[in-house]
Amino acid sequence: LAAFHRKQFTIPVIGITGSNGKTVVKEWLFQLLNQDYNIVRSPKSYNSQIGVPLSVWQMNENHTLAIFEVGISQTGEMDLLEKIIQPTIGVLTNIGIAHSAGFKDDQQKLIEKAKLFNNTATIICNTQSSLLNNFNISHKEKLFFSWGKQNALLQILSIKKSTQTTKIECQLNDHLFSLEIPFTDDASVENALTCCCVLLALQIPLEVIISRIKLLQPVEMRLQMKAGTNNCLIINDSYSNDLSSLQIALNFLQQQAGNLSKTVILSDLGETNSIEHDYHEIAKSLLLHKVGKFIGIGPRLFSLQNIFNKERISCHFFLSVDEFKLHFSQVKFKDEAILIKGARAFKFEDINLLFSQKVHQTVLEVNLSAMVHNLNAYQSILRPHTKLMAMVKAFSYGSGSAEVAGVLQFHKVDYLAVAYADEGVELRKAGIRMPIMVMSPEEVTFPALIDYNLEPELYSFNIIQAFIAHLTSQGLQQFPVHIKIDTGMHRLGFEQNDVMRLIEILTSKKEIHVKSVFSHLVASDNAAHDIFTLHQSNIFLSVCNKIQQALGYSFVRHLSNSAAIFRHPDLQYDMVRLGIGLYGVESSADKQVSLIPAASLKTTIAQISIVKKEETVGYNRNAILKRDSKIATIRIGYADGLSRRLGNGVGKVFLHNAYAPTVGNVCMDMTMIDVTDIDEAKEGDVVEIFGSHINIDQVAKWCDTIAYEIMTGISQRVKREYYSE
Repeated sequence: LAAFHRKQFTIPVIGITGSNGKTVVKEWLFQLLNQDYNIVRSPKSYNSQIGVPLSVWQMNENHTLAIFEVGISQTGEMDLLEKIIQPTIGVLTNIGIAHSAGFKDDQQKLIEKAKLFNNTATIICNTQSSLLNNFNISHKEKLFFSWGKQNALLQILSIKKSTQTTKIECQLNDHLFSLEIPFTDDASVENALTCCCVLLALQIPLEVIISRIKLLQPVEMRLQMKAGTNNCLIINDSYSNDLSSLQIALNFLQQQAGNLSKTVILSDLGETNSIEHDYHEIAKSLLLHKVGKFIGIGPRLFSLQNIFNKERISCHFFLSVDEFKLHFSQVKFKDEAILIKGARAFKFEDINLLFSQKVHQTVLEVNLSAMVHNLNAYQSILRPHTKLMAMVKAFSYGSGSAEVAGVLQFHKVDYLAVAYADEGVELRKAGIRMPIMVMSPEEVTFPALIDYNLEPELYSFNIIQAFIAHLTSQGLQQFPVHIKIDTGMHRLGFEQNDVMRLIEILTSKKEIHVKSVFSHLVASDNAAHDIFTLHQSNIFLSVCNKIQQALGYSFVRHLSNSAAIFRHPDLQYDMVRLGIGLYGVESSADKQVSLIPAASLKTTIAQISIVKKEETVGYNRNAILKRDSKIATIRIGYADGLSRRLGNGVGKVFLHNAYAPTVGNVCMDMTMIDVTDIDEAKEGDVVEIFGSHINIDQVAKWCDTIAYEIMTGISQRVKREYYSE
C-alpha cells in the first residue's frame, strides 16, 4: 500500500542508509533545506520494516521533497524497502559494526544496503574506505557526489578542530573554500560533509551551503524520561515539533503516565500549510490522549488559544519561555506526567531544568527502545501460541520496575513476575493492569495479594494451606495461583513424590484456581548439562500431565528461561519466562540474535589532581604511584553499587575514547582513576562505568561474578533516566 502511495508523487526523494548517522543526516538535511522545500521526513528513527512504510504514508500533494532513512538487520530486507521508498537520490552514511549480526561480513552488509540505490541516478557517499571504493566502482554508471581526500567530487584538503568548531578546507572542481561546523567529533564532521554533498546535488548555491552549515544544531534523537520535582515524571522531547513527532511523544506519554495525570507543555509548530487545521489537530490529539493540563508557548499558540479553551482541558498560554519561567511558580505541578515538547528555537531545555530534581550526578540510563528490540528478538523465535512472562523482580534487575513494566504492558507482554508482593503493589499503584505473578509470597502479604489482584506462586504445603485458609476466611473462591514444581533446582517447589498429595488439595479446595504450573531449569545455557535439562523437562511434563488429568481443566505450562528460549525451542510449551536477556545481557546461548545493552551506568569527574611518583592514593595506601600521575576522582563508590573488587586497577572506566584504570581502593562515595594518558580529561567530564563501550559482562568478569549481581547492585540513590530512541 505504501509503495503504491509513493508512486503517486514525482518529487525528489532522498533515501538514507548506512550503519550510523542516518537520523542525524536526515535531521540536518531538514535544517539545511526547509527554507527551500516543503519537506516530509521519517519521524524520529522510523527506519524499520514497519517504520519505512509509515514514513512514506505521510507524503501528500503539498510536499516538494521527501527524506527517508532506511535500516536493515539482515539480508533480503532492503529489496522490500527499496520498492516502498523508490529514492531518486541515495545517501550512504558509512559501513560500521552496528547491526552486523545478520550479515556474513561488512562486504555483504554493504551489498545489501546498496540495493536501496538500484534505481537512483545520484548517490552521495565518501571514498575513505576500501569498501566504499569498491562500491563506487560497482556503481560506476551512477552520478556520484562523493567526498574524501582523493577520488572524490568534494576533496577534503584539511580538517582543523578548535575547542567548539571544526574548520574543513575543501576543493570543488577548481574552487577552494572553507566549511565551518559547530562540532568537533569525527561523526559530526562526516555527517556534515555528507549533507554538503546532498545540497550540491540539489544545486544549492555554495555560498548558501557555507552560511547554513555553520548554523547546524545538535540532534537529540531520544525521548528522555526522568523523575522531577513534586513527584512528577518528566518526558523531555525538546528537539523538534511537528504533528508526526507530537503523536509519537503523546503515545509515549500515555504509555508511561500510569496513574499520574497528564500534562503537555508545547511550543509553536514549525512552518505549516494550514495553521487552523494543524492546531485543531493538536487539540483533538490532546483530548484523545486524555491530557488534563496544556501549556502553550509561542506567539502563534497564544493567538490561537480559543481553539484549546473550547476543549475540556486546563490551559495556560505564554508568549515566550522567559514569560513562562516568570510565572512557573503560579502554575502548580504535582503528581503529573509532563511532556515537554518544543522546537529547537524555543530552547525548551530551560523548562526542563525547572523540573529537574537536584540529585546525585551518577546516573543509570535505561534505553527503552533497546529493551523493546530485545523483547522483539526473543518473541521472533517463539512459537505462535507461546505466551511470554517478563521478569521485573528486584527493581527490574536494577533498572526501575514501573517504567519498564509500562513499556512491557504497552507492547502486550502476557505476564509480569515479581519476587515479593510489595513490588507488585507498587506496579499496581503505578497503573500496571496486566497479570502479575508473585514468586515469594509471605503470609503477612496475603491481604495485599487479594486487594491488588496479584497471583501468588505456591511452592510448599505450608504456604498453599495457609493461603487457602486466608481465602476461606475472606469467603473467596477460584483465586488464581501458580504451582511451582522442583525438578532439580532444589530451591523452592513441590517434589515429584508430593504430586498425589498436591493433587488431592487442588481438586478438593475450590478457593484456588490453577493458572499455571512451572519449574526452573538449572543449566539451560550449558551444553554440558543438556541431558539433565532433558531429565528436568521429562519430570515436569509427567507432573503436569497428572495434575491436568486430575483437575479436568487446562492451565499454562512454563519451563524455559531466557537461555532455553533459544537453545531448547522444544521446551517453550505454553509460556516462557524472559529475564535478564530483556536488558540485553547475553548468555552464551543468546548469540543467535543481536541483543542491545539496555542500561548504561555513568558518572562525572569531581576533581583532577597531579600526584607525584611514589605518593599513595586512597585508603590503606594500597596504590603507590610509579610515575607522576593525573588522578581523577569520580562521583561513584560502593554505596552506589560499584564493587570494591574493581579497585586497584582491576576495573576500568571509559572517557574520551580511552580506558582509565582505577587507582587504590573504591571508597563509599568516590573512586579514583588514572587519567595521565588522557590529555582531554577535565573536571565535569562524563565517565562510563558500563554501557556501549564497556560491556556489563566484562565488569562482572573483573568482579568474578555475574551480570545479574552487577545490575541488581546499583543503589537506589543512583538516579534512573529513561529514554526512547
